Amino acid sequence: MAADYEDQVRFIAVAGKSPDYARTEQRAEELFHRLDWGLDDSIWELYNVPYQPYSVLITGDDVVLVEWFGAADEATLREELDRLVATIGA
Repeated sequence: MAADYEDQVRFIAVAGKSPDYARTEQRAEELFHRLDWGLDDSIWELYNVPYQPYSVLITGDDVVLVEWFGAADEATLREELDRLVATIGA
């Protein structure tokens, strides 16, 4: 799905919360081939995230549009991404 929005949305994934960083890095490289990603456990504390998955959509002017814990189905995620993209023209 990231490919459908890559010209309009910057996708960033944070990998972490693992005692084995080498394994986490390997898995992140497999999963995040269309995403910018970083390996940094401190991000969870910075945003008070108690568990994964956690998603946040942030507008170009750094406003949190929506955030949620847990997985989202494709239809919901596309709806939220479309709403995010619509803020570009607002």
